[in-house]
Amino acid sequence: MRYNQIKELYKSIFESYDKPSLETHIKRIIELDTYLPYSSTFFCITNTQSLKFEYISKNYNSCLGLNARELQTKGMRYFWSRIHPDDLENWLKVLNELMEFTLENIEETDRHKANYTWNYRFKNAQDNYVNIVQNTTPLAFDSAGKPIIGLAHYTVLHPNLKMDISASAKLLNSQNEYETIYFNNYSQKLLSAGISNRERDVIRLLILGFSSKEISQKLNISPHTVDTHRRNILKKLNITSTGELIGMLKMNKNLI
Repeated sequence: MRYNQIKELYKSIFESYDKPSLETHIKRIIELDTYLPYSSTFFCITNTQSLKFEYISKNYNSCLGLNARELQTKGMRYFWSRIHPDDLENWLKVLNELMEFTLENIEETDRHKANYTWNYRFKNAQDNYVNIVQNTTPLAFDSAGKPIIGLAHYTVLHPNLKMDISASAKLLNSQNEYETIYFNNYSQKLLSAGISNRERDVIRLLILGFSSKEISQKLNISPHTVDTHRRNILKKLNITSTGELIGMLKMNKNLI
């Protein structure tokens, strides 16, 4: 797929008309970068109207060996050129489906509570394709309720790690806990056998080390319901213990 085609598809997904100023908000986020340690994660402030990166954190270079100034100058088209060619079609499909789901299923007043995750392979400075898990939170929206400014976190994982292409949308509940409201896997499904969105949330919180009581509080359900979900998950995946479940999924958190 040619990159001018990608640009047109991308722009059609995020087509917007307003351009609000977020200077103060963005400055505060940039200030946080000073205190962040070097790690396998970097973040950017993205602008889907100008197809530019408003800010790129210092870890971009340490994670990928690439020059942040080049990315800021060349914008999203340069970023797209480094995505694995076999992942581009699914990547655009993910963006389109997440956008459609948001506009159809999330009330405009709640869209600031949403969080989106998807993954793809990306070429680093050594011309090796590494896995990137992108997690994006919208910061501002256009008059149609489409996100136009976002805070995107990118986690870089080893190229030898086999990862399904997947996408999810989560929404903060009254306990400020994310609940899965959308999930789709564009490759072979690791979590097959009809795992529900609620069960994915239980699995995610189990992996983070929370007890059934703590999970019940976070998801506003009873401990008995959590235990029922746990039993159903083990049965569906044909495994015998939570420990086995955690061992199977700990390196594939984006899949849940």
